[in-house]
Amino acid sequence: MSQITAVRARGISIPLDSVTSLSSRVVKARHYGIVEVEANDGFKGIGFCYVGSTGAGFFAQVVTELLSPVLMGQDPYRTEGLWAEMYQEALLQGRAGTVVRAISALDTALWDRNARAVGLPLYKFLGAVNCESVPAYASGGYFLAGKTPAHLAAEMRGYVDSGFTAVKIKVGKHDIAGEEARIAAVREAIGPDTILMLDANNAWSDLPTALRFVQMYEKYDPYFIEEPFSPDDIDNHARLAERSPVPVATGEIEVGRWRFKELLMAGGAMILQTDAAVCGGISEFRRIAATAASHGVTLCPHWFHDLHSHLVAATPNARYVEYFADDQVLNFRRLITKQLQVAQGRILLPTEPGLGFDFDAQAVERYALGPWSH
Repeated sequence: MSQITAVRARGISIPLDSVTSLSSRVVKARHYGIVEVEANDGFKGIGFCYVGSTGAGFFAQVVTELLSPVLMGQDPYRTEGLWAEMYQEALLQGRAGTVVRAISALDTALWDRNARAVGLPLYKFLGAVNCESVPAYASGGYFLAGKTPAHLAAEMRGYVDSGFTAVKIKVGKHDIAGEEARIAAVREAIGPDTILMLDANNAWSDLPTALRFVQMYEKYDPYFIEEPFSPDDIDNHARLAERSPVPVATGEIEVGRWRFKELLMAGGAMILQTDAAVCGGISEFRRIAATAASHGVTLCPHWFHDLHSHLVAATPNARYVEYFADDQVLNFRRLITKQLQVAQGRILLPTEPGLGFDFDAQAVERYALGPWSH
Protein backbone atom coordinates (compact mmCIF):
# COMPACT_ATOMS: atom_id res chain seq x y z
CA MET A 1 0.00 0.00 0.00
CA SER A 2 1.22 3.48 -0.84
CA GLN A 3 1.82 5.70 2.18
CA ILE A 4 2.42 9.45 2.41
CA THR A 5 5.98 9.98 3.62
CA ALA A 6 6.48 13.74 3.21
CA VAL A 7 4.36 16.89 3.28
CA ARG A 8 6.18 20.15 2.57
CA ALA A 9 4.92 23.74 2.47
CA ARG A 10 6.36 27.12 1.56
CA GLY A 11 5.19 30.72 1.52
CA ILE A 12 5.89 32.81 -1.59
CA SER A 13 5.80 36.57 -2.15
CA ILE A 14 6.04 37.99 -5.70
CA PRO A 15 5.83 41.78 -6.13
CA LEU A 16 3.82 43.08 -9.07
CA ASP A 17 5.84 44.93 -11.68
CA SER A 18 3.24 47.71 -11.60
CA VAL A 19 0.91 48.64 -8.75
CA THR A 20 -2.53 47.49 -9.86
CA SER A 21 -5.99 48.60 -8.75
CA LEU A 22 -9.34 46.89 -8.52
CA SER A 23 -12.57 48.68 -7.69
CA SER A 24 -12.04 48.38 -3.94
CA ARG A 25 -8.35 47.74 -3.30
CA VAL A 26 -4.78 48.21 -4.51
CA VAL A 27 -2.41 45.27 -5.06
CA LYS A 28 1.37 45.62 -4.81
CA ALA A 29 2.36 41.97 -4.30
CA ARG A 30 0.87 38.48 -4.48
CA HIS A 31 1.41 35.92 -1.72
CA TYR A 32 1.04 32.25 -2.62
CA GLY A 33 1.19 29.04 -0.66
CA ILE A 34 2.72 25.97 -2.31
CA VAL A 35 2.89 22.36 -1.13
CA GLU A 36 4.37 19.02 -2.09
CA VAL A 37 2.98 15.64 -1.04
CA GLU A 38 5.15 12.56 -1.59
CA ALA A 39 4.52 8.86 -1.01
CA ASN A 40 6.76 5.82 -0.60
CA ASP A 41 6.14 4.76 -4.20
CA GLY A 42 8.28 7.72 -5.31
CA PHE A 43 5.47 9.81 -6.81
CA LYS A 44 5.04 13.41 -5.71
CA GLY A 45 2.19 15.86 -6.27
CA ILE A 46 2.05 19.63 -6.00
CA GLY A 47 -0.62 22.05 -4.88
CA PHE A 48 -0.96 25.80 -4.48
CA CYS A 49 -3.24 28.69 -3.65
CA TYR A 50 -3.35 32.47 -3.58
CA VAL A 51 -3.14 33.71 0.01
CA GLY A 52 -3.52 37.48 -0.48
CA SER A 53 -1.25 40.50 -0.39
CA THR A 54 0.27 39.12 2.85
CA GLY A 55 0.01 35.96 4.93
CA ALA A 56 2.01 33.32 3.04
CA GLY A 57 4.00 32.54 6.16
CA PHE A 58 0.77 31.73 7.99
CA PHE A 59 -0.17 29.34 5.19
CA ALA A 60 3.00 27.31 5.70
CA GLN A 61 2.37 27.21 9.44
CA VAL A 62 -1.18 25.90 8.92
CA VAL A 63 0.07 23.10 6.68
CA THR A 64 2.95 22.09 8.93
CA GLU A 65 1.34 22.33 12.36
CA LEU A 66 -2.31 21.56 11.67
CA LEU A 67 -2.77 19.51 8.49
CA SER A 68 0.43 17.60 7.78
CA PRO A 69 -0.01 15.29 10.81
CA VAL A 70 -3.39 14.22 9.39
CA LEU A 71 -1.79 13.09 6.12
CA MET A 72 1.46 11.46 7.20
CA GLY A 73 1.45 7.68 6.88
CA GLN A 74 -1.92 7.65 5.11
CA ASP A 75 -2.83 6.09 1.77
CA PRO A 76 -2.78 8.99 -0.76
CA TYR A 77 -5.65 7.46 -2.72
CA ARG A 78 -7.97 8.12 0.24
CA THR A 79 -8.70 11.58 -1.12
CA GLU A 80 -12.28 11.76 0.17
CA GLY A 81 -11.39 10.41 3.60
CA LEU A 82 -8.34 12.63 3.97
CA TRP A 83 -10.33 15.68 2.94
CA ALA A 84 -12.92 14.99 5.64
CA GLU A 85 -10.22 14.42 8.24
CA MET A 86 -8.36 17.63 7.38
CA TYR A 87 -11.60 19.60 7.51
CA GLN A 88 -12.53 18.09 10.85
CA GLU A 89 -9.08 18.84 12.26
CA ALA A 90 -9.40 22.49 11.21
CA LEU A 91 -12.91 23.17 12.51
CA LEU A 92 -11.74 25.35 15.38
CA GLN A 93 -9.00 27.14 13.44
CA GLY A 94 -11.06 28.27 10.50
CA ARG A 95 -13.70 27.04 8.08
CA ALA A 96 -12.71 29.65 5.47
CA GLY A 97 -9.76 31.81 4.48
CA THR A 98 -6.18 30.59 4.63
CA VAL A 99 -6.98 27.41 6.54
CA VAL A 100 -9.34 26.14 3.85
CA ARG A 101 -6.95 27.35 1.16
CA ALA A 102 -4.30 25.17 2.77
CA ILE A 103 -6.69 22.21 2.62
CA SER A 104 -7.31 23.12 -1.03
CA ALA A 105 -3.62 23.06 -1.87
CA LEU A 106 -3.06 19.72 -0.15
CA ASP A 107 -6.13 18.15 -1.76
CA THR A 108 -4.91 19.33 -5.17
CA ALA A 109 -1.48 17.83 -4.46
CA LEU A 110 -3.08 14.48 -3.63
CA TRP A 111 -5.04 14.41 -6.89
CA ASP A 112 -1.96 15.50 -8.84
CA ARG A 113 0.19 12.81 -7.18
CA ASN A 114 -2.34 10.09 -7.82
CA ALA A 115 -2.77 11.06 -11.48
CA ARG A 116 1.01 11.03 -11.93
CA ALA A 117 1.21 7.62 -10.28
CA VAL A 118 -1.06 6.09 -12.93
CA GLY A 119 0.46 8.12 -15.78
CA LEU A 120 -2.64 10.14 -16.70
CA PRO A 121 -3.22 13.87 -17.15
CA LEU A 122 -5.36 15.11 -14.30
CA TYR A 123 -8.44 15.77 -16.46
CA LYS A 124 -8.41 12.15 -17.68
CA PHE A 125 -7.84 10.81 -14.19
CA LEU A 126 -10.91 12.78 -13.06
CA GLY A 127 -13.00 11.57 -15.99
CA ALA A 128 -12.88 13.91 -18.96
CA VAL A 129 -15.60 15.63 -20.94
CA ASN A 130 -13.04 17.16 -23.34
CA CYS A 131 -9.63 15.70 -24.07
CA GLU A 132 -8.06 18.24 -26.43
CA SER A 133 -8.95 21.82 -25.47
CA VAL A 134 -11.30 23.96 -23.40
CA PRO A 135 -12.76 27.43 -24.10
CA ALA A 136 -11.19 30.39 -22.33
CA TYR A 137 -11.80 34.09 -21.92
CA ALA A 138 -9.02 36.66 -21.78
CA SER A 139 -9.04 38.36 -18.40
CA GLY A 140 -7.56 41.82 -17.91
CA GLY A 141 -8.73 45.39 -18.03
CA TYR A 142 -7.29 46.39 -14.65
CA PHE A 143 -7.09 49.96 -13.40
CA LEU A 144 -3.56 51.29 -13.84
CA ALA A 145 -2.21 54.80 -13.46
CA GLY A 146 -2.57 56.67 -16.77
CA LYS A 147 -4.63 53.92 -18.41
CA THR A 148 -7.31 55.63 -20.51
CA PRO A 149 -10.45 54.10 -22.04
CA ALA A 150 -8.57 54.06 -25.36
CA HIS A 151 -5.73 52.07 -23.79
CA LEU A 152 -8.24 49.65 -22.28
CA ALA A 153 -10.01 49.24 -25.61
CA ALA A 154 -6.71 48.52 -27.36
CA GLU A 155 -5.88 45.86 -24.77
CA MET A 156 -9.20 44.09 -25.31
CA ARG A 157 -8.95 44.39 -29.09
CA GLY A 158 -5.54 42.74 -28.87
CA TYR A 159 -7.08 39.71 -27.16
CA VAL A 160 -9.75 39.46 -29.84
CA ASP A 161 -7.15 39.75 -32.60
CA SER A 162 -5.24 36.87 -31.01
CA GLY A 163 -8.31 34.63 -31.27
CA PHE A 164 -10.33 35.10 -28.09
CA THR A 165 -14.09 35.34 -28.51
CA ALA A 166 -14.66 36.41 -24.88
CA VAL A 167 -12.90 39.04 -22.72
CA LYS A 168 -13.29 40.50 -19.24
CA ILE A 169 -12.60 43.94 -17.77
CA LYS A 170 -12.67 45.44 -14.30
CA VAL A 171 -15.47 47.85 -13.42
CA GLY A 172 -16.83 49.69 -10.40
CA LYS A 173 -14.03 52.13 -9.56
CA HIS A 174 -15.30 55.27 -11.31
CA ASP A 175 -18.53 57.26 -11.40
CA ILE A 176 -21.25 56.50 -13.95
CA ALA A 177 -19.72 58.68 -16.65
CA GLY A 178 -16.25 57.24 -16.13
CA GLU A 179 -17.56 53.69 -16.18
CA GLU A 180 -19.54 54.25 -19.36
CA ALA A 181 -16.55 55.78 -21.11
CA ARG A 182 -14.55 52.60 -20.43
CA ILE A 183 -17.18 50.05 -21.39
CA ALA A 184 -18.32 51.97 -24.46
CA ALA A 185 -14.76 52.16 -25.77
CA VAL A 186 -14.29 48.43 -25.22
CA ARG A 187 -17.55 47.41 -26.87
CA GLU A 188 -16.77 49.54 -29.91
CA ALA A 189 -13.28 48.05 -30.14
CA ILE A 190 -14.27 44.39 -29.81
CA GLY A 191 -17.47 44.56 -31.84
CA PRO A 192 -20.97 43.29 -31.05
CA ASP A 193 -20.27 39.57 -31.29
CA THR A 194 -17.43 39.25 -28.75
CA ILE A 195 -18.60 38.21 -25.29
CA LEU A 196 -17.85 40.93 -22.72
CA MET A 197 -17.67 40.10 -19.02
CA LEU A 198 -17.57 42.67 -16.20
CA ASP A 199 -15.86 42.19 -12.83
CA ALA A 200 -16.82 44.61 -10.05
CA ASN A 201 -14.73 43.05 -7.24
CA ASN A 202 -17.27 43.83 -4.48
CA ALA A 203 -17.60 47.45 -5.64
CA TRP A 204 -21.01 48.24 -4.14
CA SER A 205 -22.60 47.89 -0.73
CA ASP A 206 -26.23 48.73 -1.51
CA LEU A 207 -28.71 47.66 -4.16
CA PRO A 208 -29.77 51.11 -5.49
CA THR A 209 -26.18 52.04 -6.32
CA ALA A 210 -25.47 48.70 -7.94
CA LEU A 211 -28.64 48.94 -10.01
CA ARG A 212 -27.69 52.37 -11.36
CA PHE A 213 -24.42 51.00 -12.69
CA VAL A 214 -25.74 47.67 -13.93
CA GLN A 215 -28.66 49.34 -15.73
CA MET A 216 -26.14 51.54 -17.54
CA TYR A 217 -24.07 48.46 -18.46
CA GLU A 218 -27.11 46.67 -19.93
CA LYS A 219 -26.99 48.37 -23.31
CA TYR A 220 -23.44 47.07 -23.84
CA ASP A 221 -24.69 43.47 -23.58
CA PRO A 222 -22.47 42.09 -20.78
CA TYR A 223 -22.31 38.32 -20.36
CA PHE A 224 -22.27 38.72 -16.57
CA ILE A 225 -21.61 41.15 -13.74
CA GLU A 226 -19.13 39.55 -11.34
CA GLU A 227 -19.01 40.08 -7.56
CA PRO A 228 -21.19 43.20 -7.37
CA PHE A 229 -21.33 42.95 -3.55
CA SER A 230 -19.39 41.44 -0.67
CA PRO A 231 -19.42 37.63 -0.92
CA ASP A 232 -21.27 37.54 2.41
CA ASP A 233 -24.13 39.68 1.06
CA ILE A 234 -26.06 36.86 -0.58
CA ASP A 235 -29.39 38.69 -0.25
CA ASN A 236 -28.30 41.64 -2.38
CA HIS A 237 -26.85 39.31 -5.01
CA ALA A 238 -30.27 37.66 -5.21
CA ARG A 239 -32.12 41.00 -5.32
CA LEU A 240 -29.91 42.26 -8.13
CA ALA A 241 -30.40 39.02 -10.04
CA GLU A 242 -34.17 39.50 -9.76
CA ARG A 243 -34.09 43.08 -11.01
CA SER A 244 -31.57 42.99 -13.85
CA PRO A 245 -31.33 40.93 -17.03
CA VAL A 246 -27.53 40.90 -16.62
CA PRO A 247 -26.57 37.52 -15.14
CA VAL A 248 -24.88 37.68 -11.73
CA ALA A 249 -21.67 35.70 -11.26
CA THR A 250 -19.92 35.18 -7.94
CA GLY A 251 -18.24 32.63 -5.69
CA GLU A 252 -14.54 33.12 -6.39
CA ILE A 253 -13.65 33.47 -2.69
CA GLU A 254 -16.50 31.37 -1.36
CA VAL A 255 -15.77 28.12 0.47
CA GLY A 256 -17.48 24.80 0.99
CA ARG A 257 -20.51 23.15 -0.52
CA TRP A 258 -22.78 24.49 2.23
CA ARG A 259 -22.21 28.17 1.43
CA PHE A 260 -22.58 27.48 -2.27
CA LYS A 261 -25.84 25.68 -1.58
CA GLU A 262 -27.05 28.75 0.33
CA LEU A 263 -26.08 30.97 -2.61
CA LEU A 264 -27.87 28.72 -5.10
CA MET A 265 -31.00 28.35 -3.00
CA ALA A 266 -31.25 32.14 -2.69
CA GLY A 267 -30.94 32.58 -6.45
CA GLY A 268 -27.86 34.72 -5.92
CA ALA A 269 -25.89 33.57 -8.96
CA MET A 270 -26.54 32.34 -12.49
CA ILE A 271 -22.85 31.54 -12.88
CA LEU A 272 -20.55 30.20 -10.15
CA GLN A 273 -16.88 31.13 -10.22
CA THR A 274 -15.81 28.40 -7.83
CA ASP A 275 -12.03 28.35 -7.36
CA ALA A 276 -10.60 24.93 -6.49
CA ALA A 277 -7.64 26.62 -4.79
CA VAL A 278 -10.05 28.44 -2.46
CA CYS A 279 -13.21 26.39 -1.95
CA GLY A 280 -11.62 23.26 -0.47
CA GLY A 281 -9.68 21.75 -3.35
CA ILE A 282 -10.55 19.54 -6.28
CA SER A 283 -12.64 17.23 -4.10
CA GLU A 284 -14.89 20.05 -2.92
CA PHE A 285 -14.98 21.70 -6.35
CA ARG A 286 -16.49 18.52 -7.78
CA ARG A 287 -19.18 18.40 -5.11
CA ILE A 288 -20.06 22.06 -5.70
CA ALA A 289 -20.16 21.54 -9.46
CA ALA A 290 -22.54 18.60 -9.08
CA THR A 291 -24.81 20.66 -6.81
CA ALA A 292 -24.77 23.52 -9.32
CA ALA A 293 -25.66 21.12 -12.13
CA SER A 294 -28.79 20.06 -10.26
CA HIS A 295 -29.79 23.76 -10.17
CA GLY A 296 -29.05 24.25 -13.88
CA VAL A 297 -26.14 26.58 -13.07
CA THR A 298 -22.85 26.71 -14.96
CA LEU A 299 -19.32 27.24 -13.64
CA CYS A 300 -16.66 29.60 -14.94
CA PRO A 301 -13.84 29.02 -12.43
CA HIS A 302 -11.79 31.90 -11.08
CA TRP A 303 -8.03 32.28 -11.69
CA PHE A 304 -5.31 29.61 -11.98
CA HIS A 305 -5.94 28.47 -15.55
CA ASP A 306 -3.12 25.96 -15.02
CA LEU A 307 -5.39 24.09 -12.59
CA HIS A 308 -8.86 24.98 -13.83
CA SER A 309 -8.27 23.91 -17.43
CA HIS A 310 -8.23 20.34 -16.07
CA LEU A 311 -11.39 20.87 -14.05
CA VAL A 312 -13.34 22.54 -16.86
CA ALA A 313 -12.31 19.64 -19.10
CA ALA A 314 -13.72 17.20 -16.52
CA THR A 315 -16.91 19.07 -15.51
CA PRO A 316 -19.98 18.88 -17.77
CA ASN A 317 -21.50 22.15 -16.52
CA ALA A 318 -18.28 24.19 -16.64
CA ARG A 319 -18.03 26.60 -19.55
CA TYR A 320 -14.96 28.87 -19.56
CA VAL A 321 -11.46 28.99 -18.08
CA GLU A 322 -10.29 32.44 -16.99
CA TYR A 323 -7.00 33.02 -18.81
CA PHE A 324 -4.35 35.67 -18.15
CA ALA A 325 -2.24 36.43 -21.19
CA ASP A 326 0.81 37.60 -19.22
CA ASP A 327 2.32 37.38 -15.74
CA GLN A 328 1.60 40.95 -14.67
CA VAL A 329 -1.42 40.20 -12.48
CA LEU A 330 -1.45 36.44 -11.97
CA ASN A 331 2.31 36.24 -11.48
CA PHE A 332 2.08 32.68 -10.11
CA ARG A 333 3.05 31.53 -13.59
CA ARG A 334 6.62 32.63 -12.80
CA LEU A 335 6.83 29.73 -10.34
CA ILE A 336 6.14 26.85 -12.73
CA THR A 337 8.10 24.99 -15.38
CA LYS A 338 5.60 24.93 -18.24
CA GLN A 339 2.96 27.32 -19.55
CA LEU A 340 -0.27 26.23 -21.18
CA GLN A 341 -0.65 26.88 -24.87
CA VAL A 342 -3.61 28.76 -26.36
CA ALA A 343 -5.01 28.59 -29.88
CA GLN A 344 -8.03 30.52 -31.16
CA GLY A 345 -9.27 31.32 -27.69
CA ARG A 346 -9.01 27.75 -26.42
CA ILE A 347 -6.53 26.31 -23.94
CA LEU A 348 -4.80 23.20 -25.26
CA LEU A 349 -4.88 20.51 -22.60
CA PRO A 350 -1.53 19.10 -21.50
CA THR A 351 -0.67 15.47 -22.19
CA GLU A 352 1.82 14.99 -19.35
CA PRO A 353 0.71 13.13 -16.19
CA GLY A 354 -0.98 15.07 -13.39
CA LEU A 355 -1.15 18.83 -13.69
CA GLY A 356 1.51 18.71 -16.39
CA PHE A 357 4.04 21.01 -14.74
CA ASP A 358 6.25 21.33 -11.67
CA PHE A 359 7.52 24.17 -9.54
CA ASP A 360 10.58 25.93 -10.94
CA ALA A 361 13.15 25.43 -8.19
CA GLN A 362 15.13 28.60 -9.00
CA ALA A 363 12.00 30.77 -9.09
CA VAL A 364 10.77 29.30 -5.81
CA GLU A 365 14.09 30.10 -4.15
CA ARG A 366 13.98 33.63 -5.49
CA TYR A 367 10.54 34.47 -4.13
CA ALA A 368 10.23 32.22 -1.07
CA LEU A 369 9.76 33.80 2.35
CA GLY A 370 11.64 30.93 4.00
CA PRO A 371 12.73 27.31 3.50
CA TRP A 372 10.41 24.37 2.91
CA SER A 373 8.67 23.50 6.16
CA HIS A 374 8.12 19.85 7.05
